[in-house]
Amino acid sequence: MSGWDFSHLEGRYTVEPLPWDYREKVKEFLRPGVRLLDMGTGGGEFLLTLGHPYQLTSVTEGWAPNLALCRKKLSPLGITVQEYDSEKHPCMPFPDDSFDLIINRHESYDLGEVRRILKKNGFFVTQQVGGENDRHLVQTLCPGFAGNYVGFNLENELPKFREEGFRVMYSNQAYPASKFLDVGAVVFHASVCPWEFPNFSVETCQEALLGLQSQLERYQFIPNREHRFVVIAKNRK
Repeated sequence: MSGWDFSHLEGRYTVEPLPWDYREKVKEFLRPGVRLLDMGTGGGEFLLTLGHPYQLTSVTEGWAPNLALCRKKLSPLGITVQEYDSEKHPCMPFPDDSFDLIINRHESYDLGEVRRILKKNGFFVTQQVGGENDRHLVQTLCPGFAGNYVGFNLENELPKFREEGFRVMYSNQAYPASKFLDVGAVVFHASVCPWEFPNFSVETCQEALLGLQSQLERYQFIPNREHRFVVIAKNRK
C-alpha cells in the first residue's frame, strides 16, 4: 500500500462517528498567511482536501514508499517535503519558529521538537490512535502480545503537553464501536498495521481467522473497538 488509503475497506468496515471532526478542527486555524506543517502526511490525501496555499505548506513523512510518493506528488505543487520520523530522527528538519500551525493525524511526535519549530502562540492539532485500539482483534490474532502502545491515552499525554509548555485548548477521547463485515477485511487491516499485529499472516493465524468466520456467520459482523483522542494545544513560549 502506498499513501494512507483504506478505501479497500469501503463497504466492509463500519465505525461509529467520533464526537469531534478533525478536519473541521484543523480548518478553524487555516487563516490567510498561516504557515502549515502536516506531520506524517502519508500521500497527502488529507492535506490536499484542506485547500491551503501550497507555497505556505510543508509535510513530513518517515516511511520510504510514502516519502517517494510525496516527492512525486506534492513537491511539483510547491509543497515542501521533508523526511522525518520522531522515533528515528532526533531533530525535525526545520528551523526554530517555522510554523503557525502544525497538524498531525495518527503520527508519532516529539513535543519538544514540535514546540521548537512552532511559533509563539502557534497551534498544534493532533488526533492520535490510542493504545487500546483494536484490542479485541489483537488479542484474537496475536495472543499474548500486550501491544506496543499500552498506556498511550489522553490521560497520560495531557500532562506531557503542559509540562512542555503548551496550553491545552481542547481535548477529547473516544472508543467508538466498529464492525468488520468479512474476514478478508480483517486480513487486510492486520496486514497493513504491523505495529498492532506483529508477525501476522493468514497461515499462522488460520485457526483464529476461522473462529472469526464462525463469529461472522453467527452475528453477521465481527465486533471491534477503536481508540482515538484529540488535543489542540497553543505554544506559550
